Amino acid sequence: MKGLLLKDFLMIKGNVRSVLLFLVVFCLIALEGNDFLLFVPALISFMMFMTTFSYDEYNKWDPYAITLAVKRKEIVFAKYLGSFILLFFSLIITFLVALGIGIYNQNFDLQKTFTLLLGCGASILFLQDIVYPLFIKFGVEKGRIGLFVGIFLLSFLLGWILKNVSISIPQDIYSFVVSYLPWILAVFLLILTIGSYEISKKIYTKKEF
Repeated sequence: MKGLLLKDFLMIKGNVRSVLLFLVVFCLIALEGNDFLLFVPALISFMMFMTTFSYDEYNKWDPYAITLAVKRKEIVFAKYLGSFILLFFSLIITFLVALGIGIYNQNFDLQKTFTLLLGCGASILFLQDIVYPLFIKFGVEKGRIGLFVGIFLLSFLLGWILKNVSISIPQDIYSFVVSYLPWILAVFLLILTIGSYEISKKIYTKKEF
């Protein structure tokens, strides 16, 4: 397992200098106080780890990996675990950037910062859970196409529902959701992540290389 994680992080290592330079520029721009920019480190972590799938596919890693003394489910688990580790450190960077900007502008808000961290982490976890089974099943290029088509269709469907369907939410249900939103979101993402991993594991276990 350690070897699988090390392999992915070594592949990412080649992009570290470019990422650090980008983060410096990002921090300078973020000094203006645009909170949306704080999503950038988490998004970068997601895009960086996506490249490991591309490298694996280009170098035909999987046919070789399944001949090693590791189980297929361990190969899949290493992908999920590696992306979680990278996301965790990106959120730490996000917090430090927000803290630095807050101190510089004398307006640091701890609650607001944690809310942003929650949003960043939840968004990237959701993307990972959707994308990884597609990459494992169809490959990186087809997986990306499937993701974009899915996002387009989902956006179209949501837009049509909001425009044509009138939904009345009882006040007590609305209040409950708002009050317990972080816990509801955490449970939803936990279930989604477990489901995504199980689907990816099943696909990879049955896949022929």
